Amino acid sequence: MSSADSIGFSRRQVRDIPLVTMTVTEYRAHRCRCGGCGQVTTATLPQQVAGSPSSYGPNLRALATYLLVFQHVPVERCARLIADVTGARVSPGWVSSVLSEAATLVAGSIKLIRALLTLAHVLHVDETSTRIGTTRRWLHVACTTTLTLLGLGDRSRDGANGLGVLPGFRGVLVHDSLSLYDGYPDAQHQLCGSHLVRELTAAAEDHRGQRWPEQVRWALAELNKQAAKARADGLTEIPPERAKVYLESFHHGIRVGLSLHPRAPGRKQSPARNLLERLQRRVGDVLRFADFPGWVPFTNNAAERALRPVKTQVKISGCHQSETGAAAWPTVRSYLDSARKHGLSAFEAIHRAFTGHLWMPPVALDA
Repeated sequence: MSSADSIGFSRRQVRDIPLVTMTVTEYRAHRCRCGGCGQVTTATLPQQVAGSPSSYGPNLRALATYLLVFQHVPVERCARLIADVTGARVSPGWVSSVLSEAATLVAGSIKLIRALLTLAHVLHVDETSTRIGTTRRWLHVACTTTLTLLGLGDRSRDGANGLGVLPGFRGVLVHDSLSLYDGYPDAQHQLCGSHLVRELTAAAEDHRGQRWPEQVRWALAELNKQAAKARADGLTEIPPERAKVYLESFHHGIRVGLSLHPRAPGRKQSPARNLLERLQRRVGDVLRFADFPGWVPFTNNAAERALRPVKTQVKISGCHQSETGAAAWPTVRSYLDSARKHGLSAFEAIHRAFTGHLWMPPVALDA
């Protein structure tokens, strides 16, 4: 081939990772005895190795926490996975203890997240059930597009207050129609449009000869489209000429529905009547998204997305076995989800916590 001319080459690439092997780093604290008085002086060990003759480092601790909290791996499987992949024969007890340690390490970030959420303009809140052993408990969430805070509590106002956000909140609270969220008079409210649409759909199926459910649902959907268009156009409100027909349709549908479903004697009313009265009584809280299209959303999807990992955790890993673990998990998850909203990976965020470089949310009041 000495006379051949090169005409280029074809290219193939193989991406791989090096095999993970645990390494052992030994630290020796040198001791000296004074030749005059006999006093023995010992060098100071680094803080992370001072407490035990043998310990696991921040990389393994970060990996265990990442698997537990972000990938929902059960404790025993997490210990086995680490042993199989890295050669580190960690125990399930050690894996459990790392979660509590991580919750302590991220406390500073959580404190700032809580303060920033209290000052937010719009806050999404919701709750879902979980279990500690055989006991049913509730996890509450308060979140924005940039921050997430999860916390354990009862399904009550005291449980929601346990997050430390709602008592001092003064912005717009986006939530479903659960009554516990109505007890914050200093906040404005936006009832979740998705929940209302589902209720209107159910009413349409239950009362097939009546048109008001479809009419109100259509009006809400069209107002949401107009709000999105106004937001995209940089407008602070929906132009009145666009909103008028949909607002008239919304109110007309409610009036028709109320005439078809008069109040029954006593306190208990039909689902349709309850829905119609809520739409009429809380019209400002139903349509606030249309009044402020630039910053009030139509749905509470942000809070529902924040709670999905809780359901995944219960399905894959089962219930928490202790109150300590049940409280530590949402604390660490809050830190990871908030960091991810700012562009960090979950593993990078928890690794920074274990290596002394804790991620802190930027201080911005429009969180």
